[in-house]
Amino acid sequence: MEPSPQVLIAALRHSHERLASLVRAMDKDFLTSRSYCTDWNVAQVLSHLGSGAEIALLMLESALSGEPLDRSVFAPVWDTWNAKTPAQQAADCLPADEAHIGRLEGLTDAELDGISVDFIGLKLDAAGVVRLRLSEHAVHTWDVAVTIDPEAVVAPDAVALLTDQLPWLAERTGRPGDQPLRVRLSGTSPDLDLLLEVTDKVTVAPWTAEGAGPVDGEIRMPTEGLLRLFYGRLDAGRTPRATVTGAPVLLDQVRAVFPGY
Repeated sequence: MEPSPQVLIAALRHSHERLASLVRAMDKDFLTSRSYCTDWNVAQVLSHLGSGAEIALLMLESALSGEPLDRSVFAPVWDTWNAKTPAQQAADCLPADEAHIGRLEGLTDAELDGISVDFIGLKLDAAGVVRLRLSEHAVHTWDVAVTIDPEAVVAPDAVALLTDQLPWLAERTGRPGDQPLRVRLSGTSPDLDLLLEVTDKVTVAPWTAEGAGPVDGEIRMPTEGLLRLFYGRLDAGRTPRATVTGAPVLLDQVRAVFPGY
């Protein structure tokens, strides 16, 4: 059953609160240390979340008003955030994020029902819009959290709400390799059962025993780990206990399909 926008907004609020607790405990030196997202330090992750919140709010207001949004306004937002110092990026991230989430929380059911956004070929309703922001927010919050606590996980309420978008995500983040692969991906907490197929493209679909056909093996682990797999965040040191059948290199082969970004 599709989660309601309100449930997704509540999970986004929880992710904000987790991020806020991390930011408030940071010192100046920590801001310039590398995050799990290796191209960015911690402050740059916060900058990305802050600029993303501003852009998400612009898109939300456009959807509510029915006025088309000129996407040329995005670049100045990014430029402004990129020009901030690490301390400014950290200080400004939470207010920008709060402004976006607070606006969502203040919408009536009728306003949420009326939201329709065109996004890279998709027609998104309110739940779809919030889910996209939640996926970005929860994963980048983990990028920061895991630099403090190596045992950190993506927030469980976010994981449960993001599994439905994994096929869509895999098609966009997956990179075909030199050889085809067919792998069953089984997740727990919550339960998840998927078939990953790698040919000249990458697809993920629900596993059906009747029509699955032969596979190269199965990877079974907590669903939180599979979520991070699709985001390229499942290196050997950050992989939960997993059961792998098939070739010993199967998990590494699947990791290579999802290099991350």
